[in-house]
Amino acid sequence: SAHFVDHGTIPLLGINSDPNKSGADRQVNMKKLDERRSHGALCMFTADDMESGLQEVLYGGGHLQKRTRLRCKVKSTFAETQLVPALNDLLIANPSPAAVSRFRMGWMRNLVGDQEDDAALAKEENPYGTVTRFGGKPYDVFNSLNVWSSGMWVCTATGSTAAMAAAGGMPMPSLTSDSVQYLIREHMREKGSSALMQDNKQGGFPDNGIIEDGQKLHIRWNSQTGRIFVDGSHLTHHLELGDEILIDNKAPPLLLYGREQI
Repeated sequence: SAHFVDHGTIPLLGINSDPNKSGADRQVNMKKLDERRSHGALCMFTADDMESGLQEVLYGGGHLQKRTRLRCKVKSTFAETQLVPALNDLLIANPSPAAVSRFRMGWMRNLVGDQEDDAALAKEENPYGTVTRFGGKPYDVFNSLNVWSSGMWVCTATGSTAAMAAAGGMPMPSLTSDSVQYLIREHMREKGSSALMQDNKQGGFPDNGIIEDGQKLHIRWNSQTGRIFVDGSHLTHHLELGDEILIDNKAPPLLLYGREQI
């Protein structure tokens, strides 16, 4: 439902209609029980306390939180597509889990002033770099790295305790943080790339790192086919060889009611 609240002006209140009610329900080793019941991590109420809880919110109770969401733009040969904001994470990978995902990732730097002159100057200063455009604006792509891997996770602070943590990422201490985290899955490093595997504040790429507020991640897809999975498997976007992807934290934030102040 967070995908449909895309302007950041309408608050969202979650209600878990089928909660786990006992410790036995949460035991994954008890196969005779239904394990598909909802955890409801972002829900403020359950079906048990919904009536009293809604009254509390209607009379000014509850805590309204601002959660960062991911903005993802995909530029193909003839079109540029902005995907719906992602509250938890993006998975960028080959549609086959047994296939290698090939892409080139780098940082984007906005070129200001006269666009053509700046693009030509950036190419002259960095002949091995790339000048690209998103939304008609020129960007210099620098400190790029070729990646052969099983794909890549990108998540917000909200999603850092879910699939990202299970894949080996870092649960982020503040769920309202503006930072974004990425994780390269099963990275096969290219020869001579070890010098670039440093802290990303210096422009390098460790397998697991943070994209700070204001930074933009650029990905050039180098496999024949690919997919972007937005907050799970239901919403996907197809990738083709040569597609370019921009990822940052500039999607409108989600206003979410929570039980406690974070």
